[in-house]
Amino acid sequence: MTIAASVSPLPAIFRPKRRLGFNTRVAFNDEAGPAQGLRDGIELFKAAERLGYQSGWAYQRHFDHYLSSPLPFFAAAGQHTKHITLGSAVIPMRYQDPILLAEAAGTTDLLIGGRLELAISTGANAVFDAVFGAVDTDARTEAKRRQARFLDALSGTVLHVVDGPGQGAPEGTELRVTPHSPTLRSRIRQGSASLASAVQAAELGIGLISGTVQHDHAEGETFGEYQARSIDAFRTTWTHKWGTEPPPVTVAASILVGTTTELREKYAAYDFERRTHGIAASRPKGALAPANQPTGIQISPVFQGTPDQVIEAVLSDPGLAAADEVVLFLPPAFNLAENIRLLTDLAQTVAPNFGWSPGA
Repeated sequence: MTIAASVSPLPAIFRPKRRLGFNTRVAFNDEAGPAQGLRDGIELFKAAERLGYQSGWAYQRHFDHYLSSPLPFFAAAGQHTKHITLGSAVIPMRYQDPILLAEAAGTTDLLIGGRLELAISTGANAVFDAVFGAVDTDARTEAKRRQARFLDALSGTVLHVVDGPGQGAPEGTELRVTPHSPTLRSRIRQGSASLASAVQAAELGIGLISGTVQHDHAEGETFGEYQARSIDAFRTTWTHKWGTEPPPVTVAASILVGTTTELREKYAAYDFERRTHGIAASRPKGALAPANQPTGIQISPVFQGTPDQVIEAVLSDPGLAAADEVVLFLPPAFNLAENIRLLTDLAQTVAPNFGWSPGA
Protein backbone atom coordinates (compact mmCIF):
# COMPACT_ATOMS: atom_id res chain seq x y z
CA MET A 1 0.00 0.00 0.00
CA THR A 2 1.32 3.45 -0.88
CA ILE A 3 1.18 6.45 1.42
CA ALA A 4 -0.46 9.41 -0.29
CA ALA A 5 0.74 12.87 0.64
CA SER A 6 -1.78 15.69 0.76
CA VAL A 7 -1.69 18.19 -2.11
CA SER A 8 -0.95 21.73 -0.93
CA PRO A 9 -0.72 25.06 -2.78
CA LEU A 10 2.62 25.62 -4.49
CA PRO A 11 5.07 28.21 -3.15
CA ALA A 12 5.12 31.39 -5.24
CA ILE A 13 8.63 30.75 -6.56
CA PHE A 14 7.94 27.13 -7.53
CA ARG A 15 7.01 26.73 -11.20
CA PRO A 16 4.30 24.11 -11.83
CA LYS A 17 5.75 21.05 -13.56
CA ARG A 18 4.26 20.62 -17.01
CA ARG A 19 5.81 17.20 -17.48
CA LEU A 20 7.25 14.39 -15.39
CA GLY A 21 9.96 12.13 -16.77
CA PHE A 22 12.60 9.59 -15.81
CA ASN A 23 16.19 8.90 -16.82
CA THR A 24 17.53 5.36 -17.09
CA ARG A 25 20.90 4.01 -18.15
CA VAL A 26 19.30 0.83 -19.57
CA ALA A 27 21.89 -1.04 -17.56
CA PHE A 28 22.68 -4.75 -17.59
CA ASN A 29 24.70 -7.01 -15.32
CA ASP A 30 27.00 -9.95 -15.94
CA GLU A 31 24.39 -12.47 -14.83
CA ALA A 32 21.35 -11.57 -16.97
CA GLY A 33 23.32 -10.05 -19.87
CA PRO A 34 22.68 -7.15 -22.25
CA ALA A 35 19.69 -8.63 -24.09
CA GLN A 36 17.72 -8.83 -20.85
CA GLY A 37 18.79 -5.32 -19.93
CA LEU A 38 17.44 -3.98 -23.22
CA ARG A 39 14.14 -5.83 -22.79
CA ASP A 40 13.83 -4.49 -19.25
CA GLY A 41 14.46 -1.01 -20.62
CA ILE A 42 11.49 -1.31 -22.96
CA GLU A 43 9.30 -2.61 -20.12
CA LEU A 44 10.31 0.40 -18.05
CA PHE A 45 9.14 2.81 -20.76
CA LYS A 46 5.86 0.93 -21.05
CA ALA A 47 5.29 1.08 -17.30
CA ALA A 48 6.10 4.79 -17.18
CA GLU A 49 3.61 5.53 -19.92
CA ARG A 50 0.89 3.62 -18.05
CA LEU A 51 1.63 5.78 -14.99
CA GLY A 52 1.20 8.97 -17.01
CA TYR A 53 4.84 9.99 -17.37
CA GLN A 54 5.27 12.31 -20.33
CA SER A 55 8.96 11.70 -21.02
CA GLY A 56 11.56 8.96 -20.77
CA TRP A 57 15.30 9.54 -21.17
CA ALA A 58 18.20 7.15 -21.62
CA TYR A 59 21.82 7.85 -20.79
CA GLN A 60 24.52 6.96 -23.33
CA ARG A 61 27.78 5.44 -22.16
CA HIS A 62 30.32 3.66 -24.32
CA PHE A 63 32.29 0.52 -23.48
CA ASP A 64 30.44 -0.37 -20.28
CA HIS A 65 27.31 -2.10 -18.93
CA TYR A 66 24.96 0.60 -20.18
CA LEU A 67 23.22 1.70 -23.37
CA SER A 68 25.80 2.74 -25.96
CA SER A 69 23.51 3.34 -28.96
CA PRO A 70 20.24 5.05 -27.93
CA LEU A 71 18.58 5.53 -31.32
CA PRO A 72 17.99 1.86 -32.16
CA PHE A 73 16.68 1.41 -28.63
CA PHE A 74 14.27 4.34 -29.03
CA ALA A 75 13.06 2.97 -32.36
CA ALA A 76 12.25 -0.31 -30.62
CA ALA A 77 10.73 1.23 -27.48
CA GLY A 78 8.63 3.50 -29.65
CA GLN A 79 6.88 0.50 -31.15
CA HIS A 80 5.70 -0.52 -27.66
CA THR A 81 4.49 2.93 -26.57
CA LYS A 82 2.16 5.56 -28.00
CA HIS A 83 2.46 8.84 -26.11
CA ILE A 84 5.61 9.12 -24.02
CA THR A 85 8.51 11.04 -25.59
CA LEU A 86 11.86 9.26 -25.85
CA GLY A 87 15.04 11.21 -25.31
CA SER A 88 18.78 10.89 -24.96
CA ALA A 89 20.48 12.48 -21.96
CA VAL A 90 23.06 12.95 -23.24
CA ILE A 91 24.86 12.16 -26.51
CA PRO A 92 28.41 13.62 -26.53
CA MET A 93 28.90 15.20 -29.97
CA ARG A 94 32.68 14.79 -29.91
CA TYR A 95 32.25 11.10 -30.80
CA GLN A 96 29.47 11.39 -33.37
CA ASP A 97 29.55 11.81 -37.11
CA PRO A 98 27.04 14.67 -37.28
CA ILE A 99 25.53 13.72 -40.65
CA LEU A 100 25.12 10.04 -39.83
CA LEU A 101 23.59 10.99 -36.47
CA ALA A 102 21.15 13.36 -38.20
CA GLU A 103 20.11 10.59 -40.60
CA ALA A 104 19.59 8.11 -37.78
CA ALA A 105 17.72 10.66 -35.66
CA GLY A 106 15.40 11.60 -38.52
CA THR A 107 14.66 7.97 -39.26
CA THR A 108 13.97 7.18 -35.61
CA ASP A 109 11.75 10.22 -35.12
CA LEU A 110 9.58 9.33 -38.11
CA LEU A 111 9.29 5.72 -36.96
CA ILE A 112 8.02 6.73 -33.51
CA GLY A 113 5.66 9.47 -34.63
CA GLY A 114 7.64 12.60 -33.79
CA ARG A 115 8.34 11.69 -30.15
CA LEU A 116 12.14 11.90 -30.20
CA GLU A 117 13.93 14.45 -28.01
CA LEU A 118 17.72 14.46 -28.19
CA ALA A 119 19.90 16.07 -25.55
CA ILE A 120 23.45 16.53 -26.78
CA SER A 121 26.59 17.80 -25.09
CA THR A 122 29.98 19.21 -25.99
CA GLY A 123 31.87 17.44 -23.22
CA ALA A 124 34.50 14.78 -23.92
CA ASN A 125 36.34 11.86 -22.38
CA ALA A 126 40.05 11.78 -23.14
CA VAL A 127 40.13 7.98 -22.90
CA PHE A 128 37.69 7.66 -25.80
CA ASP A 129 39.96 9.65 -28.14
CA ALA A 130 42.19 6.59 -28.42
CA VAL A 131 39.21 4.64 -29.82
CA PHE A 132 37.31 7.23 -31.86
CA GLY A 133 40.42 9.04 -33.06
CA ALA A 134 42.20 12.19 -31.99
CA VAL A 135 41.52 15.59 -33.56
CA ASP A 136 43.80 18.46 -34.50
CA THR A 137 42.03 20.91 -32.22
CA ASP A 138 40.89 20.49 -28.63
CA ALA A 139 37.99 18.14 -27.90
CA ARG A 140 35.43 20.79 -26.90
CA THR A 141 36.07 22.91 -29.99
CA GLU A 142 35.63 19.82 -32.14
CA ALA A 143 32.44 18.88 -30.29
CA LYS A 144 30.99 22.34 -30.91
CA ARG A 145 31.88 22.10 -34.60
CA ARG A 146 30.10 18.76 -34.89
CA GLN A 147 27.15 20.09 -32.90
CA ALA A 148 26.72 23.00 -35.32
CA ARG A 149 26.96 20.66 -38.31
CA PHE A 150 24.38 18.33 -36.76
CA LEU A 151 21.91 21.15 -36.11
CA ASP A 152 22.34 22.41 -39.69
CA ALA A 153 21.69 18.93 -41.03
CA LEU A 154 18.49 18.58 -38.98
CA SER A 155 17.32 21.95 -40.26
CA GLY A 156 17.38 20.71 -43.85
CA THR A 157 20.38 22.81 -44.81
CA VAL A 158 22.05 22.03 -48.13
CA LEU A 159 25.19 20.12 -47.20
CA HIS A 160 26.76 19.95 -50.64
CA VAL A 161 25.94 20.84 -54.25
CA VAL A 162 27.12 18.24 -56.75
CA ASP A 163 29.63 20.10 -58.91
CA GLY A 164 31.01 17.42 -61.16
CA PRO A 165 30.70 13.87 -62.47
CA GLY A 166 31.32 10.79 -60.39
CA GLN A 167 29.52 12.02 -57.28
CA GLY A 168 26.47 9.74 -57.46
CA ALA A 169 23.96 12.39 -58.54
CA PRO A 170 23.42 14.82 -61.45
CA GLU A 171 25.47 18.00 -61.38
CA GLY A 172 23.70 20.76 -59.47
CA THR A 173 21.88 18.38 -57.12
CA GLU A 174 21.53 19.78 -53.61
CA LEU A 175 22.31 17.16 -51.01
CA ARG A 176 20.33 17.26 -47.76
CA VAL A 177 19.83 14.72 -44.96
CA THR A 178 17.00 12.30 -45.69
CA PRO A 179 14.62 11.18 -44.42
CA HIS A 180 13.91 14.63 -43.00
CA SER A 181 11.75 15.13 -39.92
CA PRO A 182 10.64 18.78 -40.18
CA THR A 183 10.09 19.44 -36.45
CA LEU A 184 12.95 17.46 -34.92
CA ARG A 185 15.30 20.47 -34.78
CA SER A 186 12.92 22.12 -32.31
CA ARG A 187 13.22 19.12 -29.97
CA ILE A 188 17.00 19.21 -29.55
CA ARG A 189 18.40 20.19 -26.16
CA GLN A 190 21.74 20.92 -24.62
CA GLY A 191 22.77 18.78 -21.68
CA SER A 192 24.18 21.34 -19.28
CA ALA A 193 26.61 20.97 -16.39
CA SER A 194 27.62 24.65 -16.22
CA LEU A 195 26.28 28.16 -16.64
CA ALA A 196 28.34 28.59 -19.81
CA SER A 197 26.73 25.59 -21.50
CA ALA A 198 23.27 26.85 -20.49
CA VAL A 199 24.01 30.18 -22.16
CA GLN A 200 25.37 28.36 -25.22
CA ALA A 201 22.11 26.41 -25.54
CA ALA A 202 20.11 29.64 -25.62
CA GLU A 203 22.42 31.18 -28.19
CA LEU A 204 22.01 28.12 -30.42
CA GLY A 205 18.24 28.22 -30.05
CA ILE A 206 17.93 24.76 -28.49
CA GLY A 207 16.35 23.63 -25.22
CA LEU A 208 18.03 22.94 -21.91
CA ILE A 209 18.24 19.90 -19.67
CA SER A 210 20.25 20.22 -16.46
CA GLY A 211 21.77 17.02 -15.13
CA THR A 212 23.05 15.59 -11.86
CA VAL A 213 26.67 16.77 -12.15
CA GLN A 214 27.89 20.36 -12.42
CA HIS A 215 31.10 22.34 -12.33
CA ASP A 216 32.26 25.97 -12.21
CA HIS A 217 29.99 26.73 -9.24
CA ALA A 218 30.94 29.48 -6.82
CA GLU A 219 32.49 28.60 -3.48
CA GLY A 220 29.77 27.82 -0.97
CA GLU A 221 27.05 27.75 -3.63
CA THR A 222 24.73 24.77 -3.33
CA PHE A 223 23.87 22.53 -6.26
CA GLY A 224 20.34 23.90 -6.44
CA GLU A 225 21.45 27.53 -6.22
CA TYR A 226 23.91 27.14 -9.11
CA GLN A 227 21.31 25.22 -11.11
CA ALA A 228 18.76 28.00 -10.64
CA ARG A 229 21.35 30.61 -11.67
CA SER A 230 22.14 28.65 -14.84
CA ILE A 231 18.46 28.29 -15.71
CA ASP A 232 17.95 32.04 -15.25
CA ALA A 233 20.93 32.74 -17.51
CA PHE A 234 19.45 30.45 -20.17
CA ARG A 235 16.07 32.18 -20.09
CA THR A 236 17.56 35.66 -20.04
CA THR A 237 19.88 34.91 -22.96
CA TRP A 238 17.07 33.29 -24.94
CA THR A 239 14.71 36.24 -24.50
CA HIS A 240 17.42 38.75 -25.41
CA LYS A 241 18.55 36.86 -28.52
CA TRP A 242 15.28 35.50 -29.89
CA GLY A 243 12.63 37.77 -28.42
CA THR A 244 10.33 34.84 -27.66
CA GLU A 245 9.28 32.79 -24.66
CA PRO A 246 12.08 30.33 -23.77
CA PRO A 247 11.26 26.64 -24.16
CA PRO A 248 10.53 24.56 -21.03
CA VAL A 249 13.59 23.69 -18.96
CA THR A 250 14.13 20.13 -17.71
CA VAL A 251 16.01 19.19 -14.54
CA ALA A 252 17.10 15.65 -13.61
CA ALA A 253 17.10 14.76 -9.92
CA SER A 254 17.24 11.77 -7.59
CA ILE A 255 13.79 11.86 -5.95
CA LEU A 256 13.32 8.61 -4.05
CA VAL A 257 9.99 8.43 -2.25
CA GLY A 258 10.03 5.90 0.60
CA THR A 259 6.49 4.68 1.16
CA THR A 260 7.61 1.90 3.53
CA THR A 261 10.27 1.60 6.21
CA GLU A 262 12.19 -0.90 4.09
CA LEU A 263 12.23 1.43 1.09
CA ARG A 264 13.32 4.40 3.17
CA GLU A 265 16.25 2.39 4.50
CA LYS A 266 17.21 1.31 0.96
CA TYR A 267 17.06 4.86 -0.39
CA ALA A 268 18.99 6.25 2.58
CA ALA A 269 21.75 3.72 1.85
CA TYR A 270 21.84 4.84 -1.79
CA ASP A 271 22.02 8.47 -0.64
CA PHE A 272 24.99 7.65 1.59
CA GLU A 273 26.71 5.74 -1.21
CA ARG A 274 26.26 8.64 -3.63
CA ARG A 275 27.56 11.19 -1.11
CA THR A 276 30.62 9.09 -0.33
CA HIS A 277 31.40 7.57 -3.74
CA GLY A 278 30.02 10.21 -6.11
CA ILE A 279 29.72 9.11 -9.73
CA ALA A 280 31.01 5.63 -8.80
CA ALA A 281 27.87 4.90 -6.77
CA SER A 282 25.29 2.25 -7.73
CA ARG A 283 26.91 0.22 -10.50
CA PRO A 284 25.44 -2.97 -11.98
CA LYS A 285 27.53 -6.11 -11.50
CA GLY A 286 30.45 -6.02 -13.90
CA ALA A 287 30.31 -2.30 -14.65
CA LEU A 288 33.56 -0.38 -14.69
CA ALA A 289 34.56 1.71 -11.68
CA PRO A 290 35.87 5.22 -12.44
CA ALA A 291 39.64 5.36 -12.03
CA ASN A 292 39.28 8.55 -9.97
CA GLN A 293 36.73 11.17 -9.06
CA PRO A 294 36.83 14.28 -11.27
CA THR A 295 37.91 17.36 -9.37
CA GLY A 296 35.91 20.54 -9.10
CA ILE A 297 32.47 19.01 -9.59
CA GLN A 298 29.30 18.85 -7.52
CA ILE A 299 26.92 15.90 -7.41
CA SER A 300 23.21 16.58 -7.09
CA PRO A 301 21.58 15.76 -3.76
CA VAL A 302 19.33 12.76 -3.23
CA PHE A 303 15.84 13.73 -2.08
CA GLN A 304 14.74 10.74 0.00
CA GLY A 305 12.47 10.03 2.94
CA THR A 306 8.74 9.87 3.53
CA PRO A 307 6.44 11.45 0.90
CA ASP A 308 5.97 14.57 3.04
CA GLN A 309 9.72 14.88 3.67
CA VAL A 310 10.46 14.57 -0.04
CA ILE A 311 7.81 17.13 -0.96
CA GLU A 312 9.23 19.63 1.52
CA ALA A 313 12.80 19.12 0.27
CA VAL A 314 11.88 19.42 -3.41
CA LEU A 315 9.70 22.49 -2.96
CA SER A 316 12.55 24.28 -1.16
CA ASP A 317 15.25 23.43 -3.73
CA PRO A 318 16.01 26.44 -5.99
CA GLY A 319 16.97 24.37 -9.04
CA LEU A 320 13.87 22.18 -8.99
CA ALA A 321 11.71 25.21 -8.24
CA ALA A 322 12.96 26.92 -11.42
CA ALA A 323 12.37 23.93 -13.72
CA ASP A 324 9.34 23.29 -15.93
CA GLU A 325 9.89 19.52 -16.03
CA VAL A 326 11.39 17.16 -13.46
CA VAL A 327 13.09 13.94 -14.54
CA LEU A 328 13.62 11.17 -11.99
CA PHE A 329 17.22 9.93 -12.15
CA LEU A 330 17.03 6.18 -11.49
CA PRO A 331 19.91 4.52 -9.59
CA PRO A 332 21.89 2.58 -12.23
CA ALA A 333 22.09 -0.66 -10.21
CA PHE A 334 18.36 -0.86 -9.45
CA ASN A 335 16.46 -3.60 -11.28
CA LEU A 336 13.24 -3.31 -13.25
CA ALA A 337 10.90 -3.96 -10.32
CA GLU A 338 12.74 -1.48 -8.10
CA ASN A 339 12.64 1.19 -10.80
CA ILE A 340 8.93 0.69 -11.47
CA ARG A 341 8.30 1.06 -7.73
CA LEU A 342 10.21 4.35 -7.77
CA LEU A 343 8.20 5.60 -10.75
CA THR A 344 4.91 4.53 -9.16
CA ASP A 345 5.51 6.09 -5.75
CA LEU A 346 6.74 9.39 -7.20
CA ALA A 347 3.75 9.68 -9.56
CA GLN A 348 1.11 8.66 -7.04
CA THR A 349 2.26 10.27 -3.80
CA VAL A 350 4.52 13.26 -4.51
CA ALA A 351 4.38 14.58 -8.09
CA PRO A 352 0.80 15.94 -7.82
CA ASN A 353 2.22 18.38 -5.26
CA PHE A 354 4.40 19.84 -8.02
CA GLY A 355 1.38 20.92 -10.06
CA TRP A 356 1.79 17.84 -12.27
CA SER A 357 -0.99 15.71 -13.69
CA PRO A 358 -0.60 12.42 -15.63
CA GLY A 359 -0.45 12.46 -19.41
CA ALA A 360 -2.69 10.51 -21.76
